[in-house]
Amino acid sequence: MITLALSKGRIFDDTLPLLRAANIEVLDNPETSRKLILDTNQPGVRVVLVRASDVPTYVENGGADLGITGRDTLIEHGGQGMYQPLDLQIAKCRISVAVRADFDYERAVKQGSRLRVATKYVAIAREFFAAKGVHVDLIKLYGSMELAPLTGLADAIVDLVSTGNTLKANHLVEVERIMDISSRLVVNQASLKLKQAPIRALIDAFAKAVAERSEI
Repeated sequence: MITLALSKGRIFDDTLPLLRAANIEVLDNPETSRKLILDTNQPGVRVVLVRASDVPTYVENGGADLGITGRDTLIEHGGQGMYQPLDLQIAKCRISVAVRADFDYERAVKQGSRLRVATKYVAIAREFFAAKGVHVDLIKLYGSMELAPLTGLADAIVDLVSTGNTLKANHLVEVERIMDISSRLVVNQASLKLKQAPIRALIDAFAKAVAERSEI
């Protein structure tokens, strides 16, 4: 049995065409089913639904043979102990710094002010500001990041940005782009040795689908 860990939402939706390229169809709809383990048309393949931040943990510790998760999650998790064969080029977005529209970020940075930054990406934010020589106090939040500058909790946020519409709706502006994000395929090292043939076949099918899509 091959177990693939996915999170609901954009990554799940973007993964379905890749699975079809490997002749795998998920038989349950995660939006309407309460199941956390989803069957596929291949008796030897199943999908487990976990939180996006838990995908690396499941793969690293053998709860899943493979998983698909964002580069941001892997950086925060550390990504040790996993084989990362493919950038799948799906669920693309970016991690950026954003502030209130009336906050002079450039001046604050230039003057060496100590910024209060709210984020769930603590490792990424710490490394980014340290490289710039900017002193920050990091405030870990798990959601509704846009509220932090609006309520005075923080001067800035570091968060995922896709269209920028959520920032705009909350009168925030993107002031620095830290990195581009896409989703990666990660594989448990022991599974790769014990189930080499089926896992390699899946990796090859994904790689072919990604290459064909990039040519379009």
